[in-house]
Amino acid sequence: MRAALFDRYGPPEVLYEGAVPDPVVTPGHVLVRVHAASVNGGEVMARSGKLKLLLGRKFPKRVGIDFAGEVVSGPGFEPGAHVWGGLPGFPFGSAAEYVAVHPRQLALSPVGLDLVHAAALPGVGTTAITALRDKAKLRRGERLLVRGASGGVGSVAVQVGKAYGAHVTALAGERNLDFVRELGADEAIDYRTAPTDLGRFDVVLDTFGSTPRAYRRLLAPGGRMVGIAFRSAADVGYLLASTVFGSRRVRFFSGRPEVDLFADLTALVESGAVRPVVDAVYPLAEVAEAHRALEAGGVRGKNVIRVV
Repeated sequence: MRAALFDRYGPPEVLYEGAVPDPVVTPGHVLVRVHAASVNGGEVMARSGKLKLLLGRKFPKRVGIDFAGEVVSGPGFEPGAHVWGGLPGFPFGSAAEYVAVHPRQLALSPVGLDLVHAAALPGVGTTAITALRDKAKLRRGERLLVRGASGGVGSVAVQVGKAYGAHVTALAGERNLDFVRELGADEAIDYRTAPTDLGRFDVVLDTFGSTPRAYRRLLAPGGRMVGIAFRSAADVGYLLASTVFGSRRVRFFSGRPEVDLFADLTALVESGAVRPVVDAVYPLAEVAEAHRALEAGGVRGKNVIRVV
């Protein structure tokens, strides 16, 4: 089958469309014909070599975390059913013609949502729900600050925050301020604004990862900060310490989408509270271009790789 591959760590140019064996479908797993997969920051880090101590040097390696497609065979789903899902961490590999996954990593995709747009949501949507509902315990009427509001997780978090009844302040680039307002942000502020000028918040969601200390200081008494990215070892150390010490706690986590979260995300999509944001769609053969665009910055929402 066709798949996105790379034979060495490096820039986007190392990616290419190649051939790999069809997945082996073990008992209890579902075979899915992938229509589309999205590009995520984690796989960009992996391809560039930033995770090579974890991933090793056995090549070729693959990319892709979440996906949308149709069921070929397996328990719990009718053949031909439209589904979305995500692979359970390493290794990557959803940017391919087929994937075999456990049913817990899979759910029916929302009614009325085409599979290309559906592919943009599983990873970022479940991450936003976990961050705001489960980690931050966001409550109606609270003030929420979303840092990186025009990106993959941020663009969904703005919508989820509004769905949960929060007052949402979005930090984004100047050209994206109207865009995040259209997503539902009550206030849109240039990300270059000094943190000291932003005010106080009950919850801060940091999707960017640098200088977490400056944004933690914005928390009101009892406030909570959730980080889903980091830029340096020093920032990691600070986040770890902040999970233990202080009344204004910091949480951070790595998303792991499963069926219960997919159900919650589906409900938000079908109610109209959340919509996917697709910046551009690339054919599988142009996977390098999709990675290059994400690394260059300025992507609104997600880039999607169309497989069929």
